[in-house]
Amino acid sequence: MAASVLFVEYPKCSTCKKAKKWLDDHGVSYTDRHIVEDNPTADELAAWQSASGLPVRRFFNTSGKLYREFGVKAKLDAGMADDEAFAMLATEGMLVKRPIVVGEGFVLVGFREAEWERTLL
Repeated sequence: MAASVLFVEYPKCSTCKKAKKWLDDHGVSYTDRHIVEDNPTADELAAWQSASGLPVRRFFNTSGKLYREFGVKAKLDAGMADDEAFAMLATEGMLVKRPIVVGEGFVLVGFREAEWERTLL
């Protein structure tokens, strides 16, 4: 089982609630971080993206209102540089896909139970 992880969430998000219950039910210890009150920095996001092996666009909350308002998809499709994407994500926690779990040598973005089981248990 993983040592204590960082759990980055928006408490009102139903997926985050489900993910937190999963962590609790499986005895995974975590430090909780509110994504809006303590938004990840561009440097943190860059490090997490590198550790996750995922494309930058997977860090955007594509179902959020701000994603549409800011026209993020068009900007990404037009070739937005990674550093620009991290800078944009760092301005507003609601743009960031959640929950994010950061552990020693891994980062999970979103809640996919099978992936969490493989990584955390």
